[in-house]
Amino acid sequence: MRVLLWFCLMTLPIFASSNTYAELSLNKAIEILKNENLEVNIARFDEQIKEYKHNLAKANNYGKLDLVQTAMRSNDAGNVFGFKLQSREASFRDFGFAEMGSGIDTQAKELNYPSARTHFQTKIQYQLPIYTGGKLQQYGKITKALQKLSVLDTQKILSEKLYQLKKSYYDIYLLDTYIYNLNIISTNMDRLENMAQSMIDEGYAKKVDLLEVQSKKANVVRMINKAVANKELVYHFISFLLNAKVKSVSGDIQEITLHEYKIESILLNNLDIKKAKQGLDVTKMVIDLNKASNLPEIGGFAEYGSSDNTFLGDFSDNDAYTFGIQFKWNLFNGGFSRNSIEKARVENLKVQKQVNLAQKGIVLQVEKINTEIKSYNFDIESLKKEIELTRSIYKNYLGRYQEKLVSINDVIIKQSLEIEKVLKLNEVQNSRTSKILELDKIANGDRK
Repeated sequence: MRVLLWFCLMTLPIFASSNTYAELSLNKAIEILKNENLEVNIARFDEQIKEYKHNLAKANNYGKLDLVQTAMRSNDAGNVFGFKLQSREASFRDFGFAEMGSGIDTQAKELNYPSARTHFQTKIQYQLPIYTGGKLQQYGKITKALQKLSVLDTQKILSEKLYQLKKSYYDIYLLDTYIYNLNIISTNMDRLENMAQSMIDEGYAKKVDLLEVQSKKANVVRMINKAVANKELVYHFISFLLNAKVKSVSGDIQEITLHEYKIESILLNNLDIKKAKQGLDVTKMVIDLNKASNLPEIGGFAEYGSSDNTFLGDFSDNDAYTFGIQFKWNLFNGGFSRNSIEKARVENLKVQKQVNLAQKGIVLQVEKINTEIKSYNFDIESLKKEIELTRSIYKNYLGRYQEKLVSINDVIIKQSLEIEKVLKLNEVQNSRTSKILELDKIANGDRK
C-alpha cells in the first residue's frame, strides 16, 4: 500500500492537467472546478455506477433468453439411450427385443453395453418472472433512490469544493489587504529608522535606539514574507482544486458581504436534509420489499431445441419444445419475514427522528453562524477605527520623539499596538469570511 501511495504521489504531476492560467476570475474558476475537479469527477463516476445498478435491477423484469449448445460423447447405457430418445431415433432393438429368443431373463447386451455415441443439442431457453409479489418493482425503486442519493453526494462534494475555492479567493484578498497594512507599517518604520539615524548623527540619540527600530522593522518584514508565502500556498491549493496551474487571480474580489436567507428556504435546499429525506424514502421501500417476501411468486419458462448425433443435423425432424409455469409460495421460514418487516419499520422510525434532528440542527447552526457574523461585523468596524487611531497616535509620538519629548521605546510601543490591531483585524476578517461562506454552503444558494 505504501509503495502504491508513493507511486501515485510521484506520478500525479504526469497525469495532471497541463492548463495554466496567468489570471483567473472567480466565476471562471467556478466553471473550471465543476468540470475538472478530480473529487467531483470521481463522484460522478459513482453516479454512473449507481445508474447502472438501477438498470441491472430493471433488467430482471424482462426475463432471460439463453442459447445453449451442448456437445457430448458417452457409452453410458442411460446416456446413449437418452441421446437416441432426444434425437427421436430410439427403436425396439434398443430395448433388447432382438435378443429375447434366448429367454426373458437374458440380458439385453445392446441396451446394457451400447456403442459410444456422439450427441449434439441446440436449445433456446427463455425464463420470465410473471409475478414476484412486487419484489422486483421495489428493487427498481430502491436502486433508483440510491442513484438519486449518489447525485446528492456529488452535489455535496461540489458544494464543499466551491466553498474551498471561494474561501481561497477571499483569502487572497484578505492577505493582500493584510500585506498592504503591513507595508504601511514598514514604510513608517523606514522613516523612524532614518529619523533615529539622523538623531544619532546629531548626538541626540544612542545606537541602541537604532537597533531597537531595526529589530522591530525586521519583525514586520518577517510578517510580510510569511503572508506572501501563505498567499503562494493558497495559489497551490487553488491549482489543486482546478487540476490546473493558476498563477494569479483577477482583482474582482472585494470584501465579502452577507447574503440573507430565510430559514424555510434553507431547510428546503440544504443537501444534508435532502439526503436524510431520500434515505427516509428508501426505508419505506425496504418495508414494502420485506412485505413482498410473504407473497407468492409465479414464473414462466419456454424451451425450443433439437438433438442429433451430428451438429445441427436434421434439425426440424428432431426438434422439440417445452413450456410451463411455476408457482412458489413460502409458507414458513421460522419468522424470518416477520422479523425483517419489523426491523425495516424500526429503521424507518429511526430515520424519521434523524430527519427531524437534522432539521433542528441546521436551524441551530444557522442561528449560531448569524450571531457570530454580527459579532465579527462589530469587531471589524471597531478594529478599523482602532487601527486608524493607533496610526494617528504613532505619528504623534514620532513627532514628539523628533522633539526629544519621548523615548524611542515609547514610539515602538505605539507601533506595536498598530501591528497587533492589524493582525487581529486580519484574523477576524478571516473568521467572518469563513462563516459567511459556511452559511452559503448550508443554504446551498446560487450566489458566487
